[in-house]
Amino acid sequence: MENANIILSANISIGYGGKKPVTIADDISLSLKKGTLTALIGANGIGKSTLLRTLSGLHKPLKGEILIGNKNLNSYSPAALAQQLSLVLTESPSAGNLTVFELVALGRQPYTNWLGSLAPVDIAKVNEALTLTQTQHLAHKKYYEISDGQLQNVMIARALAQDTPIIILDEPTTHLDLPHKVSLLRLLKKLATEQDKCILFSTHDLDLALQTADELLIMKKGCLIQGSPETLINNNGVNDIFNDESIVFDKEKRAFVVKG
Repeated sequence: MENANIILSANISIGYGGKKPVTIADDISLSLKKGTLTALIGANGIGKSTLLRTLSGLHKPLKGEILIGNKNLNSYSPAALAQQLSLVLTESPSAGNLTVFELVALGRQPYTNWLGSLAPVDIAKVNEALTLTQTQHLAHKKYYEISDGQLQNVMIARALAQDTPIIILDEPTTHLDLPHKVSLLRLLKKLATEQDKCILFSTHDLDLALQTADELLIMKKGCLIQGSPETLINNNGVNDIFNDESIVFDKEKRAFVVKG
């Protein structure tokens, strides 16, 4: 019997198309559930961003299909997909002269009328998102006047304002110091648990991912493995993430350490 909590699943190969397609990973299989925080981890250049862009519909898979709510991703119109999935990338936005409030309000576009007018419910969603990300004090600043770390939180606020059951984030802890990284991951965990959202994020903060995520997706050369942190630690699934014999995983410390 199919798990009713699964909201996104994929059996795909990813890479770059064209006359000479380049395959990054073949026959990837994954399933993401409502109410879970999932961390995508792996070495630099392994293909994490390509996988996230493919799952969100920005890139086409080389083969296979992606299902959102048992419906093929390709069958969604852009507007319908924007009500199912929100995406936070590492690139800075091209948002002209917008204030932080206006930038976050862009997340309401899938729900506004053809004029883009904000109804009271839209304004409430924007203010809620600003509050959750502790960026409400920035609301009237221009987005280019704030720090990189603040802008990262504002972009997450925009995704929250979009109010989708699935949120995908590429390196959301970039530009944040340790206390703010911990605060952000706690927020994502809270949203997944209390609002029953499916949240997938990529990260280089492996130790924090092991401590906070419900599920891990580990990308290795040409493949992907999935499981709970406890399962993957116990079966040595995290041991060879790095192709470097001097970096090993210490099960007792639940952390990567450098030998010697």
